[in-house]
Amino acid sequence: MKDVQEDPQVRHTPYSTRRKKRRVKWQNEGHIHITVWRDKKTLKKMGENTKDGNPGSWFKITIPYGRQYDKAWLMNSIQSHCSVPFTPVDFHYVRNQARFFVQDVGTASALKDVNYKICDEENQKISIFVNPSTVPYSVRYKLEPEEMEQLKLTMNKRYDVSQQALDLQCLRFDPDLVGHDIDMILNRRNCMAATLQIIEENYPKLLSLNLSNNKLYGLDGLSDIVQLVPTVKILNLSKNELNLVWELNKMKGLDLEELWLEGNPLCDTFPDQSTYISAIMDCFPKLLRLDGQELSPPIIIDTDTPCLIKPCKESYKGSDALKSLVLQFLQQYYLIYDSGDRQGLLGAYHDEACFSLAIPFNAEDPALSSLYKYFKKSRNMKKPKEPSLCVQPLKHTKHNIVGSLCVLPKTQHDLSSFLVDMWFQTEKMLCFSVNGVFKEVEGKSQGSVRAFTRTFIVIPAGNSSLCIVNDELFVRDATPTETQSAFSNQEPTLTSSSMPTLSQEQQEMVHAFSTQSGMKLEWSEKCLQDNEWNYTRAGQVFTMLKNKGKIPEEAFKQIT
Repeated sequence: MKDVQEDPQVRHTPYSTRRKKRRVKWQNEGHIHITVWRDKKTLKKMGENTKDGNPGSWFKITIPYGRQYDKAWLMNSIQSHCSVPFTPVDFHYVRNQARFFVQDVGTASALKDVNYKICDEENQKISIFVNPSTVPYSVRYKLEPEEMEQLKLTMNKRYDVSQQALDLQCLRFDPDLVGHDIDMILNRRNCMAATLQIIEENYPKLLSLNLSNNKLYGLDGLSDIVQLVPTVKILNLSKNELNLVWELNKMKGLDLEELWLEGNPLCDTFPDQSTYISAIMDCFPKLLRLDGQELSPPIIIDTDTPCLIKPCKESYKGSDALKSLVLQFLQQYYLIYDSGDRQGLLGAYHDEACFSLAIPFNAEDPALSSLYKYFKKSRNMKKPKEPSLCVQPLKHTKHNIVGSLCVLPKTQHDLSSFLVDMWFQTEKMLCFSVNGVFKEVEGKSQGSVRAFTRTFIVIPAGNSSLCIVNDELFVRDATPTETQSAFSNQEPTLTSSSMPTLSQEQQEMVHAFSTQSGMKLEWSEKCLQDNEWNYTRAGQVFTMLKNKGKIPEEAFKQIT
């Protein structure tokens, strides 16, 4: 093989007019060393007279800046444009690149033809480079048949059939593997590939996988589980060496309900718990438990629905349906907002939503000092002298918004006080405002009643729901009249004679749940009891059953 010649003067083009030669180029960004073959004859020559597994029959496929793309989307796009089916081997990321290997010169030639034929969401063409390669690591060091058999026996001992759960914690130090001199280091692609192969062949409906205490620092190899065993709902990655939350993006295709990450360095990279939860839920929006802690039920947004109910001045059916949609949204929103854990509101906001808060705070008026908890988040464009101070209180993106909401005082809203005004509507946008009262339920201001006005700008979402793109909240102290009438429309208080088995705390939970759900006290109590007095879980079950129309009308209070 001749020495490679560099041609730095030629602009970067994958295939130049010089035939039957190869050229080395350097990309300025990242200094990626790329060798590009001019035509298929060179590839064919490399593949001739080689036996299976020899260096000449393997090719490395490189996608510059491939790290920014979802693996499943990238591979499906390449496969759909490739003239022959192929099986990628050792897919992984190196710096900003995505890489994998294929065997067979025909496949390599077909992949070369895909170069610049795929466009991403920004209409940028994706480069695909093909180079001869040595045998990939996972193939070169593939476990022998007897090693695979012993690994299978070891994994069978760790499999719980009744729970469909596989416990692979500390796998490297399993006595059965150590005794047969099998070193299972799951950071190595050959070891992870062998493990996933056994899982796919023997536990295709696996629900729970425990990979704790395996010193994992990357999830490239594990990401194949998304395609091989997509049934996994519980994943334990605790006590490993994961440093970046970005590693979890490689697992986004899993519909996880429970995830364990405690004991990884990445857990210490977040300023607070709410930011940590927000980042993880961005990867797994259906997550119900994180590190053993139950999370608030998310509002799931499906953006396939094209439009809202069309405006119709003459049809009361249209306005009634829209009214029902808005009231259902508000009920669900404030049920989560008042639950004590507002992380479940992530799904209610658009990725690029905006939120602002304002209060009538006047430092010279001590009567308004009770709103001090809201002052740091408050925005008043008349007050700041510097323009940056006007923009700073604005919260952009759903994670920043929910993080900001989480630090506001815990509340209980009086839904019966709500006055809703829909003041602008198109097929694809709705603007409405909500006026009402709430009380703070903890801290020095516990029991204090506040009045608020909240203006939402929303767009349509699936499952007959709405997605917030702009949220503006104004909070003030309630007037004496508002304070006196607040929460006055609730049903009579539970007493020891009517509900002798309930503690004071449980009675308060029933009242709060009744206020938020709109159900009668006895139905609210039953819902809480059925869910072992877990307020968050009861709210999740209520929302699910209500959306399916499975709660009878008599369960709800009569609104006059």
